[in-house]
Amino acid sequence: MSSEPLGTLADSVMTLAFISLLCLGLCQGPWDHVQAGVLPKPSIWADPGPRVRHGSPVTIWCQGSLQADGYILYKDRGSQPWETRIPQASSNKTMFLIQSMSTYDTGLYQCAYTTGDTLSERSEALLLRVTGVDNAPSLSAHPGPVVASGRRMSLLCSSQSTWDTFHLLKEGGAEPSQHRESERKYYGRRWWLVAIFPVGPVNTSHGGTYRCYGSNSSNPNVWSQLSVPLHLDITDVYREPSLSAQPCPLVLPGDNLTLQCHSEPGSDRFALTKDEGPTHPQSLHGQDSPDFHLGPVNPSHGGRYRCYSGHNLSYVWSAPSTPLDILIAGMYRKPSLSAQPGPSVSWGANVTLQCGSEERADTFHLHREGSLHPPQQLHLHNTAAPSQAYFTINHVTSSHHGTYRCYSSHSSSPFQLSQPSDPLELLVSGSNTQEYTVGNLIRLGVSGLVLMVLGVLLCEAWHSQRRPHNAASS
Repeated sequence: MSSEPLGTLADSVMTLAFISLLCLGLCQGPWDHVQAGVLPKPSIWADPGPRVRHGSPVTIWCQGSLQADGYILYKDRGSQPWETRIPQASSNKTMFLIQSMSTYDTGLYQCAYTTGDTLSERSEALLLRVTGVDNAPSLSAHPGPVVASGRRMSLLCSSQSTWDTFHLLKEGGAEPSQHRESERKYYGRRWWLVAIFPVGPVNTSHGGTYRCYGSNSSNPNVWSQLSVPLHLDITDVYREPSLSAQPCPLVLPGDNLTLQCHSEPGSDRFALTKDEGPTHPQSLHGQDSPDFHLGPVNPSHGGRYRCYSGHNLSYVWSAPSTPLDILIAGMYRKPSLSAQPGPSVSWGANVTLQCGSEERADTFHLHREGSLHPPQQLHLHNTAAPSQAYFTINHVTSSHHGTYRCYSSHSSSPFQLSQPSDPLELLVSGSNTQEYTVGNLIRLGVSGLVLMVLGVLLCEAWHSQRRPHNAASS
């Protein structure tokens, strides 16, 4: 038996224990090679996510087993531990906190756990990227962010920073990000770095919110700030609705105006667009109600409108409605309105309503008060003042009776009209008698046809009753 003093023996035991722990923590590479695969591998994830804004905190979680007595974090597939942790009692996971994300912290992370002297397999790799290191690129859609189902389009990511790669992400999408090398292009008297991402033929799965980032191939895990989100809407998925105006599509400044979108049953979202140029629409903003209140209106409300309807899905819409033109009157001096040969017309005759303007105008509008239909329009080739337009009504009936006004406008501002002309009441004489006579003739004809059919049926019934009787007599 050794005669070594007790204190010296205790010191030797402590030294051996320290060396064992040091070997577990620092000499993990060779030991891992021998013991790996004995225990199931843990899972690893990042909270709030694997893309972390520069300077923000992120937590790496490693989940293993309730029997685990230690967790080890590895970086970039290295053999040496990056960090070690002892789990709390009765917990099957532990956390590794990065308090301020930097470019140094980017890369691949894996974790493992120990139970006694046994080491688990390593987890799957977690890739941490840092964002917000430089200015954000811009993201745009061509020809626009509203695209019909089945069409093709492109998303364009551009920047004046020196990024050589751009990444396109779809928020909430299961698919991985796309990436393309940038190209140098000249736009608007400046050089830009641009990447074009083709999309299509589009379907409902392409609708959603997109962003893009820039990075350099020398350090692909360091990304720029994210672009402003771009919302891609897919149309022509459902049947088109109809659009109407209340009280009518021709209004004066200060009037209240409501546009109503009438759709198939089941629609719960509606969007209204106004053409602002050669392309439409630029964006779709939905609401729950089919009524769009635009009043009190001013000249800026004039324009061509369309509406869309949708069901639940945020970025899927119907085909656009037939366009509706909203006309704002009161911008110029009023024209004159007269009837030729006169305002009293016999039923079935022709009448011409003459609208004249002392100011230069190339378009005239004729509207019957109370009508929900858009005004009639006439475009003139000669725009010299004074201007005249002739609206001819052939074969007038009682439906043409009413009060008319006319307006003038310029093609440069097609939705801004003059003040209304003085009212002209069109009277249709003899219409009641004529229409009553025609109505009687129609009713008499229908009655005669009904009587003829009844006579044929009665005759057939009489013959069918006589046939059995004659057969019995013989």
